[in-house]
Amino acid sequence: MPLPEFDYLKPKLVDEVADILAEHGGNAKILAGGTDLMPDLRARISSPKLIVDIKGIQEMNGLSYDKENGLKIGAGVTLKELVESEVVREKFGVLWSALSQLADPIVRNRATLTGNICTASPAGDSSPALLVLDAEVEAVSKGTERTIPIHDFFTGVKRTSLGENEFVKAIRIPTPPEDAVGEYMKWTRTRGEDLAVVGVAALVTGDRNGDLRIALSSVAPIPLYVEGAENVLKQGGSLKEKIEKAVSIVKGGISPITDVRCCKGYRLHMAGVLTKRVLTKLLAGGD
Repeated sequence: MPLPEFDYLKPKLVDEVADILAEHGGNAKILAGGTDLMPDLRARISSPKLIVDIKGIQEMNGLSYDKENGLKIGAGVTLKELVESEVVREKFGVLWSALSQLADPIVRNRATLTGNICTASPAGDSSPALLVLDAEVEAVSKGTERTIPIHDFFTGVKRTSLGENEFVKAIRIPTPPEDAVGEYMKWTRTRGEDLAVVGVAALVTGDRNGDLRIALSSVAPIPLYVEGAENVLKQGGSLKEKIEKAVSIVKGGISPITDVRCCKGYRLHMAGVLTKRVLTKLLAGGD
């Protein structure tokens, strides 16, 4: 089936994008990597009258880091750039872990982190990592700019808090504490490229008695940060008991469904299994 007909613009400035969206509203779609947009066009899931290609905007293609301001990822930065970044790997390990498992190298050559979160799939691999890292989204519309905490960004299946004429300029991630370690694990139906049946991201600060942050994919209508697990490692008991407590909190805080990829019960079970595996890896050594 041929693609639907549309007009195409490739602006050079962020303000131009804002002006274009203000004029065309819901009839325009942003093109960054295109790995989600192009399949939607072919399937006629999306039929915009205008495609706005942002790849030529220098300001949105930047990747920068300093300790005080953290990591800034422009909307045009590809997953390949992030996976190959030593800064991301060394200082934002949970994000690097998630992105290195997202799709395959060919897709990562084109796909962007901004595009991944704007798709807002409950099964997205990057979102749990961004949730435990307290990322923020820089959103722009004509004459305005605002910062959206990632915890407020996802509002439903493939829905975000962006307004109709609003777009993401960049993602910011604060520098984690020096002793922070993180990991993302996912369970899929097949080896290789596949959506997560369940995905678990965890960030531990302060070793075995510190802070704990956990978020999951594919267990709720939105990527889900698990409330109540933050102080588990600070409580009494053996390491095994602490991990089991975290598993219990996770399983009690999610609401998986049955769909074509997995049943509810198996998702619930694997959420517990993966949480235990992630925490065991991060807290390796035992009592």
